[in-house]
Amino acid sequence: MSSVSDFSKFLQTPINQGLSQDEISERSSIFGKNTLKEKKKKPAWKQFLGQFQDFMILILLSAALISGVAGDLTDSIIILIIVVLNAVMGFVQEYRAEKALESLKKMSEVQSQVRRSGQTSQIPSSDLVPGDIILLEAGNMIPADIQLLEAFAVKVDEASLTGESIPVEKTASQSIETHSDINSTHQVFKGTVLTNGRAVGIVLRTGMDTQLGKIADLLQNTRPETPLQNRMKKFSKVISYLILLICLILFGMGILRGEEPLPLLLVTVSLAVAAIPEALPALITIALSLGAARLAKKEALIRKLPAVESLGSITYICSDKTGTLTKNEMTVVRESKSEIENYSPDFSNLHLAMALNHDIKSGENGQLAGEATELALVHYFIKKEGKEKLAQIQIELPRIGEIPFDSERKRMSTFHSFGGKVLILCKGATESIIQILKPQTDIQGINSDSKKWASEGERVLAFAAKIIDRLPGEKDWTDLEADLDYLGIAGMIDPPREEVKAAIEECKTAGIKPVMITGDHPETAKAIAKEVGILEENDQVLTGKELLELDDEKFEKQVENIAVYARVAPDQKLRIVKALQKKGHYVAMTGDGVNDAPSLRASTIGVAMGITGTDVSKEAAHMILLDDNFATIVRAIHEGRRIFDNIRKFIKYIMTCNGAEIWTIAMAPILGLPIPLLPIHILWINLVTDGVPALALAGERPEKDIMNRPPRPPQQSLFADGVGIHIIWVGILMAGVTLFTQYWAIKNDWHWQTMVFTVLAFSQLGHVMAVRSDRTFLFRQGLLSNAPLLLSVFVTLLLQLMVIYLPFFNELFHTEPLNLTELIYCAGMGLVVFHAVEIEKWVKKLWQKPSKID
Repeated sequence: MSSVSDFSKFLQTPINQGLSQDEISERSSIFGKNTLKEKKKKPAWKQFLGQFQDFMILILLSAALISGVAGDLTDSIIILIIVVLNAVMGFVQEYRAEKALESLKKMSEVQSQVRRSGQTSQIPSSDLVPGDIILLEAGNMIPADIQLLEAFAVKVDEASLTGESIPVEKTASQSIETHSDINSTHQVFKGTVLTNGRAVGIVLRTGMDTQLGKIADLLQNTRPETPLQNRMKKFSKVISYLILLICLILFGMGILRGEEPLPLLLVTVSLAVAAIPEALPALITIALSLGAARLAKKEALIRKLPAVESLGSITYICSDKTGTLTKNEMTVVRESKSEIENYSPDFSNLHLAMALNHDIKSGENGQLAGEATELALVHYFIKKEGKEKLAQIQIELPRIGEIPFDSERKRMSTFHSFGGKVLILCKGATESIIQILKPQTDIQGINSDSKKWASEGERVLAFAAKIIDRLPGEKDWTDLEADLDYLGIAGMIDPPREEVKAAIEECKTAGIKPVMITGDHPETAKAIAKEVGILEENDQVLTGKELLELDDEKFEKQVENIAVYARVAPDQKLRIVKALQKKGHYVAMTGDGVNDAPSLRASTIGVAMGITGTDVSKEAAHMILLDDNFATIVRAIHEGRRIFDNIRKFIKYIMTCNGAEIWTIAMAPILGLPIPLLPIHILWINLVTDGVPALALAGERPEKDIMNRPPRPPQQSLFADGVGIHIIWVGILMAGVTLFTQYWAIKNDWHWQTMVFTVLAFSQLGHVMAVRSDRTFLFRQGLLSNAPLLLSVFVTLLLQLMVIYLPFFNELFHTEPLNLTELIYCAGMGLVVFHAVEIEKWVKKLWQKPSKID
C-alpha cells in the first residue's frame, strides 16, 4: 500500500456482515495468500542432475568414459543409457514422494471461522484477507494478525513470538489500529494460541506482513525423515563399504588370474552400483506417503510421516468417550426441576437456563451449530417451548458477559440483563454446581438422582442461578459463582457408535488394550464402557480424584489394570501416557482441547479430533481423525501394519537380489568359472528387475492375520522374523542356480552367458511373486490381487525376451538368441527360487504351530 490511509480503507468492514465476495476477490489479488514464504524449492532440473552426484554413479560414468577412450563405444553408450534411465527413475521416485508430502501438508491446513456476506462459514486460513471478520474460540491457533472488536475473558499464549510462557490477557477495542503492534493489548498475532475465552476480530495483516512473517526464516519446515529411513541410511552406508571391499577383492583376484584390467574394472564397478541399495530411502518415502494418502481416504489424516510406521507398534489406545466412542448426538431424555419461584412467568427456571446458557449459533439456512451437549439442551427447549420463545427470551434477556467453561471449574456462567439487574445462570457437572449452591440446598437428594441417572448411562448436567444488582468492574467474575439457587438437572444420552464394538473386539484380538478417558461421571463411563466391550470383569475404574491421591509408583503398579478413567482433567492424560510408557507400552492418545496438547505430543501417536478438535490439539497431534471415530484409529493401525509389512517385503526382495548378484560374481572365479556377467547385464538387471516390481510391492494387500498378531516392537530390526536369514539363503540359492546354469551351459556348449543373464533375471521375477506374502501361497492370494505387480513382471519379462531375440539388442547387450531347449531350461531354473520360497512358507507354518496352510 502506498500509504496508511490507503490501507485503512480495507479495514472498514461492518462487523455483522463481513466482506462481500467482490471485496474478497479484490483483496486476494492485492494481498495474496495468507501464507509464509517457504524456502525456495529446488527446480526439477536440479533435482534430476542431483541423481548423478552419487559417488558410485560418478565412478560408473568414469568407467564408461575410460571404456569409450579404449575403443569400446558400444559398452560406453549402453552404460550411459542405463545410468540416465536410473537417474530418471530416481528422480521420479523423489518427485512423487515430495508431491505426496505436499498434498498431505495441504490437507492438514488450519481452518478459520469467518463472517462474510452476513453468513458464518469455515474457510482455509490461507484464504483470509485484511478486513475479514473472524470468530475465535479457546483452542484456536491465531491465523493472522487480528484486532479484537469483541472479547470475552480472552487470554493468549504468545510464547512462539515473545518467549513469555504466561498467557497474556487481551481486551477489545472498536478503534481500529492500522499497524500490527506486538505490544498491543487489543491485538492477537499469527502463530499464537487463544487459550481462554472467545472473541470477534478484524484481520489486520496476513502472510509475510504479520509479526510472524518477519521471522519466517526461523519457521521453515523441512521434509520429515522417519526413523525407518534413518536406519536404512545407516544400513546402506555400512553395506556400501562392505560391497566396495568385496569389489576390491574381486578386482584383485581377477588381476591375479590374468583378467584384462579394463573389462574387470567395469564389471566390479557395475556390480557395486547394482548391489548398493541406494533406492531404498526413496522407496520407503513413497511407501509411507502412499500409505498416508490411503489413510486420508479412510478419514485418518497423517500430519507427521513417522506415525505411519509407528502405528504397527501401538499396544494401548486411550480414547475420549464423547464423539469418539459415541455418536456425539446428545439427546435430553429427562429432567428434574426445583420448586423455587420462577424467574420467568412463561416457563420453568430450568428451561430458561437451557435457552440462555450456551454458545449455540445460528449458521447458514438457520441451522443451529455448536457443541453437542448444548445443542441437545437448546433442541429440548425448542421441543418443549417452541423456536419463537427461544428467540423472544434471547432478545428480552440479552447476554452482557460470561465466564467460559474450563476443565478446572467444570462449569459455565452467563450474565444477562434482567429488569435493571443482572441474572447469573450457571451450568455444569453436578459435583461442580453443588459446590456453589446455597447452604440449605438438599445436596444429598441432588447427588442421589444424579448418580442414579449416571448409572443408567446418562450424562447429567446441573443448573443454578441468582440475581445481583450489577456486575462489578473487575474482569474476574468467578467470585460471583457462589450462593446460587438450584434450578434442576437434565439427563441426556449419547449412544455408542454402531461400529465401535466390533473395532474394540478387533483391538483385543490384535493385542491392543482400549482404555476410555472421560470427564463424565464414573457411572456413566462404566455403563458405556461395558456396552462397547472396554470394561471387563477384572478391569478397574479410576476417577481423577483417586488418581490425584496415588503417587507415581502406586499408579504405575495398577495402570495396566485400569480400563476406564472418569472425571479426569486433561492434564492428567499426560500422567497416564507416561505411566504406560514406563511399563514399556506404545500409546495412542486422543484429544481435542488445548490442555490435551502435552499428552498428544508425549504419546507414541497423538490423535486429534478433526471435527471438534482445537487448532492447538491438531498441531500437537501425529494424526487427525476427520470423522472423530474410534473405529478409524483401528483402521489406521490396520493400514500401518500393512505398510510396514510391505516395506519389509521390498527390502527383503531388493537385498536378496543384490546379494545374489554379489554371490554370483564373487563365487564364479573361486569355482573356476569365467566372470559370468558383463557390466551392462548387471546394470540392466538392477534397472529393470529391482525398481518397478519393488515399488509395486508397496501396494500389496494386507495379510489375512494382520490383526491377529501382537504389536511389533518399534526397535525390532528390519531383519527380524527370519527376514535376514531369508536374504542370505535365497541370495545364495539364486546365485547357485545361476552358477549351475553357467557350468551346465558351458559343458553342453550352449549360449552360456545369455543363459546366465536370463536365469538371474527370471529368478528375481519368480522371487518377487513369492515374497508377496510371508505365509500365504501365491495361488491362494490370487495372481490378480496385485495387478500393478503382475503388470510390472509381465513387462520385465517382455523386455528380457526383447534383449535376447532382437538383433539390435543382441549387438548392444552382447546376447545371442536362445533356442527353445535353452529358453525352457532358463524358465525352469528361474522357477526354482519361486518354489523354494513357497516351500519356506510351508516350513514356517509347520515350525510355528500346526495349522491349516493358506
